[in-house]
Amino acid sequence: MRILVTRPLADGEAIARRLADMGHRALLAPLLTPRFLEGPVLDLSQTQAILITSANGVRALAGRTPKRDIPIYAVGPQSAQAARGEGFLRVRSAAGDAGALAQAVSGWADPAAGVLLHAAGEEAGDGLCQNLTAHGFATRRANLYRMEKAVHLPAAATLALRQGEVDAALFFSPKSAALFAECARRDGVSAAGMTAICISANTAEALKDLRLADIRIAAAPNQDALLACL
Repeated sequence: MRILVTRPLADGEAIARRLADMGHRALLAPLLTPRFLEGPVLDLSQTQAILITSANGVRALAGRTPKRDIPIYAVGPQSAQAARGEGFLRVRSAAGDAGALAQAVSGWADPAAGVLLHAAGEEAGDGLCQNLTAHGFATRRANLYRMEKAVHLPAAATLALRQGEVDAALFFSPKSAALFAECARRDGVSAAGMTAICISANTAEALKDLRLADIRIAAAPNQDALLACL
């Protein structure tokens, strides 16, 4: 199968390698590009752990602190792997979404032991910190990066869609799915005949107005479950 990968480039390249191992061909079409924000070294003196909800949060964090021994609580296996790749030594994964991370952190951390810092993107919601605050934790948010949206689909993706050469596309968030739908309409291309592989029902909902051949939703909100839909 030829599969459109809509993740940011660094993550997309890693997925492309996995798809190749599975016998598929990847067509990279990053719709979001991370821009890491410059700033001073983070003050982590009162921080007991750092909350990570994306691999880009890890990459941004790595550029703002030399510390690698502070606990990292990651939303899932991909962000946990990224943290280990950046040299962080104490990494735990909730293997789910932000809700699963909040539940896991409630068991991993101590409300009396210090602040939980969310290494976040500017566009991320505050639900994770609010959830943990309601359970007695002190939380702090640090916006370390922003995601820039594509205005158009990459030329190679546009051509492949017009020629009916895309069998499926992977969508990892409602934001990227909605952006794909916007770009497809703007570029005048059809996704008819393509199967959308979505990480959640909310992600699938963002594609409801496209004439897709099929929509499949992962059994769990992680990359392994997503790829199992192929």
